[in-house]
Amino acid sequence: MKKISIVLVVAAPLLMLAACKSEKPPEVVQTVEWYKANKTERAEVLAKCKSNPGELAATPNCVNATRADTSTTWSARGGGIAPVKPLTADDINKK
Repeated sequence: MKKISIVLVVAAPLLMLAACKSEKPPEVVQTVEWYKANKTERAEVLAKCKSNPGELAATPNCVNATRADTSTTWSARGGGIAPVKPLTADDINKK
């Protein structure tokens, strides 16, 4: 009985260390500006994010790549929606 408990006491930390080593290294997080400048990498990350949105959609790289893609799309269209001046009483009464 003592031998089994000694083996368990010695083996438990070793198993915990082995589990820690199996983790993959953390992914480098790129900024929105970096994704704006690197179109091919942005497309690769967006494809990966769209293939598994349940796990990846909220990750920093997916968010930053999506924001960079949205920003470049709207800037290519001329900055988005043109500003609209507010209506005044004179504008309404012109009818």
